[in-house]
Formats: sequence, structure tokens, C-alpha cells
Amino acid sequence: MSDQPTDFLDRPRDVRAEDSFDVRAVDDWLRSQLSDLGAGTPALEQYAKGASNLTYKLTYPNRSVILRRPPKGHKASSAHNMVREYQIQKQLGGSQVPVPKMLAVCEDPSVIGSEFYVMEHIEGLILRANLPSGLLVSPSRVRALSQAAIDQLVALHSVDINASGLEQFGKGSGYNQRQIEGWTERFARSQTWNVPSGHFVTRWLAERIPGEVSHCLVHGDFRFDNLVLKPNLSNENEPIEIKALLDWELATIGDPLMDLGNTLAYWVQSDDDFYFRGFRRQPTHLEGMMTRQEVVEYYCGAQGVSPEQWAFYEVYGLFRLAVIAQQIYYRYHHKQTRNAQFKHFWVAVHYLLWRCRQVIRTNA
Repeated sequence: MSDQPTDFLDRPRDVRAEDSFDVRAVDDWLRSQLSDLGAGTPALEQYAKGASNLTYKLTYPNRSVILRRPPKGHKASSAHNMVREYQIQKQLGGSQVPVPKMLAVCEDPSVIGSEFYVMEHIEGLILRANLPSGLLVSPSRVRALSQAAIDQLVALHSVDINASGLEQFGKGSGYNQRQIEGWTERFARSQTWNVPSGHFVTRWLAERIPGEVSHCLVHGDFRFDNLVLKPNLSNENEPIEIKALLDWELATIGDPLMDLGNTLAYWVQSDDDFYFRGFRRQPTHLEGMMTRQEVVEYYCGAQGVSPEQWAFYEVYGLFRLAVIAQQIYYRYHHKQTRNAQFKHFWVAVHYLLWRCRQVIRTNA
């Protein structure tokens, strides 16, 4: 079979009213940074994905660029650092981790009300909850896709952080404890009346924090919908190519098994319960996809680490996802966003905490 038609490529949409900004102000600033844009004000579109930092496409006569900026409303003080996100990707340029070319960063909030950065636009296929209509992929190809994704995570965790200068983005040893304490505090700060306290889960995690297996660059949000793929998935004769890894907002220096735990919190399988399947956001249910257990075994084998304490990392990933959902719901609850997709995130928080307790009891 031939390469997929361009209809399957990831497309932006009209900008949501609450996420709009002054395009002319950005255009004026961007022209002071880049000289090859062409005449005229750019067309502005927004990628619908994303409940945290916002992503836009600016189309000029000569080229298209991508702009990233933080959302409005409540957010953790350490999150949404545009300069940091820009610098991490810039220093990854030329490594075994594919990232877009960074073009410019604006540290002046007077332009659009916040810092932002601009990077090259990489066209490709991004997989979301389901495959695009008409895209047929065999189980063997799905298997290869899942392995390619985990191979990319292994490559990320193998980057020499000292040689690349990335070590500056971490705080040294104690990462695991800082994660548990930090996410526990964020959950407390984002509490609303309609979610549980989570004390049982946070106490269990705090009492079982393992030492770090190593220190490496961790992505923090490694999922299929942050991978830009070459659109050749149905071509059995070509290797699967990951053209770019996106969304570096949560990247830092930390424990690779914590990063794997974060990844697998999103890895919903076809045999999971009805509710978990209901908020699946990537096609990990497809026939041929590695199961969570297979991913753990594959990754640990490639990295030469032990999965002996895996229950801790699994609970951590699920709890962290619950906190992220609650932080987003907090913004909706307090009318800092009107995006209707966030209306029922509090229900997901209940479920994820329940799932944490189920893993804890299974491994008691």
C-alpha cells in the first residue's frame, strides 16, 4: 500500500474566542526576528488539542510557523514557562530526539499578555483517540508503531544531559520525593467541593518513594498525540518515522521510570473497564498494540532496569494525571475558561483516584 493521503495530516481549526490574541502585534514582533515571511498579515488558526499550553499556526505567504503560549486563568507557578520550553528544545536540536527548529522566543508579555515562542511547522500525522477515518493499519504495523514510540522514549532517556547542557533544567537528587510532594500540594491547591481528598493515595505514595534509578531528561507528557509521524502507517515496507516530539512544558531532569509511569497512565487498553475506555485519548486500544505490561517489560529490558516496584510508578502516574485533570477543572469551575470539554473533568478525578486505590489493594 502507498503512503497515506494528505487528508490524514493534522489540521488546525478556527481560534476559540477565549484564546484569541492580537495577530498584528505578533506579526510586528515576528518580523523583527525573521526576514523570510512574505508580505501581509498571517492567517491564524488553532490546534484544538491541548488543555494546557495553547498552540497556533500562523500561515504567511512564504512559510508557516507554530506559536506556543500559556492559557489564561489558574495555573501552577512553575508551569507554562515558555522560555524554558523553548530552551530545552533548542538544546535538543541535533540529538537522537527529533524536535522542531526553534525560531524565536518573546519574553515581553506586553505583546500578547504572556511570553510565547515560535518554531517551525512540521507537517505530519498525529494520532488522537481514534485513527482518521479511512486509515487502515494492520495489527503487525500497530505493534511496530507501539515499539517505535517506546524506542523513542528510550532514546530520550539516553540523551547525555551533561554533554548537551540539559542538566541545568533539573534540581539534582531527590526528584522522586519532590514529585510526590509537589503533585500532592498541587492537588490540595486545586481542590473543589466535588472531588475527594486523595489522602489514602498520597500517604501510600509518600511512604514508598524509591530512589532514582538514574537521572535523565524526562518529557512528562509522552503520548501518541505529542508525536508527529511520517504519514506512511499503512505501508508495511517502510519504517515508521517519528518526525518530531512536541509539548515540552513538563520536561525536566528526573527518573526515567517516573516518566514511563506518566506515559502508561494514558495507555488505555481494549480490555480496560468501560469508564477508562471512555476517556481514552490515543489509539492504544488497537489490535496489535502492546499492553501496559508488555511496555514495561520492553522498556525495562531495553534500559536494563528492574520493574520490581512498578506498582509505585503506576499509582504515581495515575495520581499525577488526576491532579492535572483537577487543575484544568479548577479553571472551568471558577469560570477562568468556558471550554465545555473540561466540564466533567471532576468525574475523571474520582475515577483516577479509585483506580489508584485498586492498584494499591492489588499489590498490598
